Amino acid sequence: MKTQKVYLEHANITVSDINEGIKFFHTAFPTFKIRGGAGEGTEKWVHFGDDNTYVAINQGDKQKGDNHPNYLRNGINHIGFVVDDVETLAERLLNNGFVRDYPKQVQQYRIRDYFADADGNQYEFVQYLSEKSDERNDYSD
Repeated sequence: MKTQKVYLEHANITVSDINEGIKFFHTAFPTFKIRGGAGEGTEKWVHFGDDNTYVAINQGDKQKGDNHPNYLRNGINHIGFVVDDVETLAERLLNNGFVRDYPKQVQQYRIRDYFADADGNQYEFVQYLSEKSDERNDYSD
């Protein structure tokens, strides 16, 4: 079996106040910056970190109902891992009875696939299709 390079890339959390979340992580990690995000309507999010790792900070309207079910409570939403071959990983998970709990996202510079464990915890697996950090961190898709 081929050994894959795997590393924890990000944690996705929901907070009650996005500005306080940014303040906390900026205080802890002064070199982190906002990599991308959206602030339209009642749902706000940012990716706050450096070129290789980040915290996805969400503030959503808990009453709205169009957020992913995991994101309706404060706390950890999902944990993201970078992998070399997301297709093989997904096939392995599906063949062993695990379920994709969010549609696979195929973008120009990355492929993202989401699976739940037996307790419903969500994990995002990302395969990057570029070595350039500005392409890997492109949020225009």
